[in-house]
Amino acid sequence: MNVNGRHYRTIWLKADDPSTVQVIDQRYLPHRFAIHDLRNHSEAALAIREMVVRGAPLIGATAAWGLYLAALEAGRSNDQLSSIERAAHELGQTRPTAVNLHWAIDRILRVVRQAANNRCRVDAARQEAQAICDEDVEICKKIARHGLSLLEDIARAKTGGPVNILTHCNAGWLATIDWGTATAPIYLAHQKNIPIHVWVDETRPRNQGAYLTAWELAEHGIQHTVIVDSAGGHLMQRGQIDICITGTDRTTRTGDVANKIGTYLKALAAHDNHVPFYVALPSTSIDWGIDDGIAQIPIEERGAEEVSHVRGLDDEQLKTVRIIAESTPVRNYGFDVTPARLVTGLITERGICEASQEALEALFHDLPSRSQ
Repeated sequence: MNVNGRHYRTIWLKADDPSTVQVIDQRYLPHRFAIHDLRNHSEAALAIREMVVRGAPLIGATAAWGLYLAALEAGRSNDQLSSIERAAHELGQTRPTAVNLHWAIDRILRVVRQAANNRCRVDAARQEAQAICDEDVEICKKIARHGLSLLEDIARAKTGGPVNILTHCNAGWLATIDWGTATAPIYLAHQKNIPIHVWVDETRPRNQGAYLTAWELAEHGIQHTVIVDSAGGHLMQRGQIDICITGTDRTTRTGDVANKIGTYLKALAAHDNHVPFYVALPSTSIDWGIDDGIAQIPIEERGAEEVSHVRGLDDEQLKTVRIIAESTPVRNYGFDVTPARLVTGLITERGICEASQEALEALFHDLPSRSQ
């Protein structure tokens, strides 16, 4: 997608240096656009853990490139495969909720274990990491086309005025490789000149909506307004939201969705006000091995400083300040689970379906992972 009129992906192999993977450093947005270099698998792991990169598909892609870097690090040693497997374990410990992380790691391990020698392992890891990225872009484009139909239907019914969409957290191109999931239909609608307005939840405590989603939309000239997290229900009561579209970090085979903390409350408000609530997701985010999101999805608990402090721009300097008393205890849950009964539908690369095991299995009946 676009940054100052130039196309970027979120992660790529440096053109003149195949030993360096580059990513957009999301910690500095929206105030500063910076590129961050990853030169080994530990730097890739740190980038995931410290949220230089975030979003389930991008986390998976970063782990995949991290294993490519691990293969390069090991070089011609007799211990190369073991080194890659140790790196896979380190990368796998970085974030617990997003299922794409382990999906991508397993995919890279599969090809390097089949490779004949050290050089082949490096080539296989590189090709597979690039394939994961390219496939994600195509998946998001398909999500865009399927989700577009929902926005077109609303636009036709309104016969004037913009389609008002509420989204939570950031499920834009910064969370994927390009296009995004929840935002993909929005970008495509904008390209087709459908009037769009996006209500952007700030998404405390890290403010991915205010920092990232709003920045993305501004770069593309899409009308948007940032609101506090608790304002969504108020707007729904007054008919100012036509549809909610969020992303997800993990979806059970029965249609429960884990997403950034606060998503469940938006779904409850949407249900009470008869506002359709859709979740956009690639099939790589479906965990076919679990059927109860509340009981089985691990919920990441992050550091207290994300809640106790806030970051902002002051006199052209990025500063972090404390907003609660130092003695006040904090719990910082990163995600919550929205039960399938509150989800109007799932927007996938293969179409839109109900949030149910029957509908998901019918749509993805041929996936090898479905039986795992």
